[in-house]
Amino acid sequence: MSFSRALLWARLPAGRQAGHRAAICSALRPHFGPFPGVLGQVSVLATASSSASGGSKIPNTSLFVPLTVKPQGPSADGDVGAELTRPLDKTRLFHQAFISFRNYIMQSHSLDVDIHIVLNDICFGAAHADDLFPFFLRHAKQIFPVLDCKDDLRKISDLRIPPNWYPDARAMQRKIIFHSGPTNSGKTYHAIQKYFSAKSGVYCGPLKLLAHEIFEKSNAAGVPCDLVTGEERVTVQPNGKQASHVSCTVEMCSVTTPYEVAVIDEIQMIRDPARGWAWTRALLGLCAEEVHLCGEPAAIDLVMELMYTTGEEVEVRDYKRLTPISVLDHALESLDNLRPGDCIVCFSKNDIYSVSRQIEIRGLESAVIYGSLPPGTKLAQAKKFNDPNDPCKILVATDAIGMGLNLSIRRIIFYSLIKPSINEKGERELEPITTSQALQIAGRAGRFSSRFKEGEVTTMNHEDLSLLKEILKRPVDPIRAAGLHPTAEQIEMFAYHLPDATLSNLIDIFVDFSQVDGQYFVCNMDDFKFSAELIQHIPLSLRVRYVFCTAPINKKQPFVCSSLLQFARQYSRNEPLTFAWLRRYIKWPLLPPKNIKDLMDLEAVHDVLDLYLWLSYRFMDMFPDASLIRDLQKELDGIIQDGVHNITKLIKMSETHKLLNLEGFPSGSQSRLSGTLKSQARRTRGTKALGSKATEPPSPDAGELSLASRLVQQGLLTPDMLKQLEKEWMTQQTEHNKEKTESGTHPKGTRRKKKEPDSD
Repeated sequence: MSFSRALLWARLPAGRQAGHRAAICSALRPHFGPFPGVLGQVSVLATASSSASGGSKIPNTSLFVPLTVKPQGPSADGDVGAELTRPLDKTRLFHQAFISFRNYIMQSHSLDVDIHIVLNDICFGAAHADDLFPFFLRHAKQIFPVLDCKDDLRKISDLRIPPNWYPDARAMQRKIIFHSGPTNSGKTYHAIQKYFSAKSGVYCGPLKLLAHEIFEKSNAAGVPCDLVTGEERVTVQPNGKQASHVSCTVEMCSVTTPYEVAVIDEIQMIRDPARGWAWTRALLGLCAEEVHLCGEPAAIDLVMELMYTTGEEVEVRDYKRLTPISVLDHALESLDNLRPGDCIVCFSKNDIYSVSRQIEIRGLESAVIYGSLPPGTKLAQAKKFNDPNDPCKILVATDAIGMGLNLSIRRIIFYSLIKPSINEKGERELEPITTSQALQIAGRAGRFSSRFKEGEVTTMNHEDLSLLKEILKRPVDPIRAAGLHPTAEQIEMFAYHLPDATLSNLIDIFVDFSQVDGQYFVCNMDDFKFSAELIQHIPLSLRVRYVFCTAPINKKQPFVCSSLLQFARQYSRNEPLTFAWLRRYIKWPLLPPKNIKDLMDLEAVHDVLDLYLWLSYRFMDMFPDASLIRDLQKELDGIIQDGVHNITKLIKMSETHKLLNLEGFPSGSQSRLSGTLKSQARRTRGTKALGSKATEPPSPDAGELSLASRLVQQGLLTPDMLKQLEKEWMTQQTEHNKEKTESGTHPKGTRRKKKEPDSD
């Protein structure tokens, strides 16, 4: 039919062909709408030509007024179709495919013979519009290749039986022992003792600090132990041979090496929205005769359900807290009531800076610990606080003290109970801390190994105390599901079917297609997708791109993000990132911090060096100088330690005045800067000054201070802003003097107008 009709079409006179084209356009108009541009003009001319030559009359479709067909409302029986299948997404694929197919038909200069003839038949009533559907479907699969391989993609993303991913572990009958108890109950101690006595073992911890601690304890006990973290590998055997024991972060554990004993610490983190997959992998995949789990009782039921699917029994050993802890009936109310051994827990850096400065005003010394500090700095601050001979008796910290540090705390004081968090959708939320978080932090008071044998817990504000008691009395919600994460192999298989999709889009499709049992969930992939979109334009193989995207970075740090981009760009050019190159990149040597911003910049540089070390163990040839970078990082750690040790000096207002060097301003500069400063003050009047007003140091009489000094004291100006204003004034002063000099050369009566300093 197609070939014969094509021959007939070719033999038609030009006038008849024009008539047929007009008929096709008129027939398609009700389906596809008015024809744009030149095509519409061609159809009109063709219609006129056809009528003039005596051809068949084309109906005037503009007379056809469409009737309104109301969409169906909710049915009394409900949406039965959705119940039998699933709700339809009516606005995405079909609509986009329809628009694309319409544009393809209208904008193509020549169509395939088969679709051309079908359109012709539709115009003359020899075919129905439904005959276009096979061509529409073919076009839809071309623009949405996922439609053509969705069955294969569903099989690849089927995550319903994770135990089968680890055949080596399934080939052995493991003994699972769950050490359950609160903080400071000795559960981890008993598991570690079993680890020490085994012929071979692996410890899997949530933090580098914990991995380092077990590494040092094991070697001190005469048990040779290696260290493996994302950024570091340490072997203790002189010949470089692997030791029988290894202490590692949970992400780095091997699921193919056989061990006698494995210890998985903080097993309740299997529910973590971002990192939970690592605990699931360790629990299901470690090849150990005995697997010791340490964590909260809330994880027991889930672990037993997961082990039921592997045919392994779980032995639960319960532990009680070794030292008593009590919630006080009174809040701290004022920092004047602080005692040695107190720890104030804040959930933001700004609160840490504010509290530290207020403590310093009272003549006390404090240690500071928060999450973004390097591990060495955290340990140094912990040692300073624990030392009974050190004048530092107060600790100001975030919830980073919840695990990984041994601290001698008498009383935990919650500065606030509201903590920013990221939900399962990746959205930022401000909610009260959970019972699990409150117990984890409060449990740091009165530890068995500290000099305080009883712990106390309270709040800074009286109105928070009742809420804290309520939170601590609530039962901990049982953990319902364990996290999963797509592997590089699965993403590569997706890319084979969808070669033109970006890595970020592949992840979205994978998560959408994935099927999980009720005991599992797919971890949040936002950080991975952020990195994927960041380096998308850089030419890299899929496996290399995947590795770069799994690198742990803080996306809130612009310098760290730009460094990941720069590292990927250098890699794509096949240019090794040498020690000399990195020194130039970070502008080494770095100066000690003069203010909080400098300190944060140094922390970002430390994170960049961490990123280099992490990548050096994945791409050794392109990141060849790991040992030199580690030495550089230790030197930077010392600079940061000094900065944190003097953190109150960086944020005190009196020290800020010294940094400003106000005496260095030229005579009369304050009066000339007056207009600009007032304008700047108006723009920054809404900025909150650091610390509360009640704890500000006594200010000198306003009449004794310049305007600049008063604005700085009120927090309306920073040193950087004032320096910038000074530079602008000096530039304007130079221009003014130049104009004044040139004015002598102008004719009399043509005196140049003087430029005001703030005329810009």
